[in-house]
Amino acid sequence: MSDLYTARGGLVALGPELVRLMDLLDGRFQGWARECGATAMAFPTVISTADLTSIDYFDNFPQLALMTAPLKLPAERPEAGAALPADRLGDSGYGLVSAACYNVYLHHRSATLAGPRSVTTVAKCFRNEDHYDGLRRLHGFTMREIVFLGSREAVLDQLAAFRPKVVRFAARLGLDLAVRPASDPFFEKGGGRALMAQLFPVKEEFVHGGNLAIGSLNFHRNFFGERCGISLADGGPACTGCVAFGLERWIAALLETHANTDDIFDRVAEAAS
Repeated sequence: MSDLYTARGGLVALGPELVRLMDLLDGRFQGWARECGATAMAFPTVISTADLTSIDYFDNFPQLALMTAPLKLPAERPEAGAALPADRLGDSGYGLVSAACYNVYLHHRSATLAGPRSVTTVAKCFRNEDHYDGLRRLHGFTMREIVFLGSREAVLDQLAAFRPKVVRFAARLGLDLAVRPASDPFFEKGGGRALMAQLFPVKEEFVHGGNLAIGSLNFHRNFFGERCGISLADGGPACTGCVAFGLERWIAALLETHANTDDIFDRVAEAAS
C-alpha cells in the first residue's frame, strides 16, 4: 500500500489518490449537512483543560486523553528515538480533541435556542489507543460530524433520518454495513472508571466487515445541554446528538472490499453525485 499511503505508529500519510478519495467522501457528507441546514464551522485542534473538565472528560475518557504541554526551559535535546521524559514538561493547559463535536457544544455555552440547530465540522482527532492498525485504528485521524441541538424529538428525528441514508450510501459503494449498539468496554456498566454510558446513553455504530466501525449515531440526551448551559426557548436544557464519520476508516473499508482503485473512484463519484 506504500503507493497509496504509509502508516507508522498510528500516524498516516495519504498519497494523492487517497486524498482525492477522502475529498469525494467528505463532499457527500457535507452535502448531507447542507441538506439538513447545518452551519459549517471550524474549531481549534485543542480544548482547554478547564473546558474538558466542565464536560466530565477526564472522568469519562481518561484512557483516550492526549494532553499538550510546554517544554521546561532550558530545553535539552532528547536522545535520538527516545521519548521526552515527563519531568521535562510543564503543566498542561490543553488537550488534543478526540471527537469533533465537543467544540460545538462548548461554542454554544449559555446559548438559548429559538429552535433546532445543526452544525457540521471536521477535525483532526487524536486518541491514546492500546494498539494501532493501518487505516483502521489511528493515533491521529479525520472525523466529519453533523451535530444537532434542540428538543429531544428534533434531535432523535434527525438521527433516525441518517440511519437508512448512511446504509444506502454504503451499499452503493459495495459496503454491507451492520448497524449495531456500541460494544466498547467503557460503555458497560460497573467498573472503577466513570462510565461512557453516562455521556452516550444511546450510540449505534455502522460496522463494516464485522469489526470496523466507520461511523456512528450518538444521542447525548441533555448531558451537554446541562453541562454547557444550552437552553431551549422554554428554559429547559437542550438535547444533543451527532452523526460521525471516520474518513480514514471509510477508505480502509473500500480498499478492503475492492481490489481496483479505479472501481472505488467510479463508485464513490457516482454515489456522491
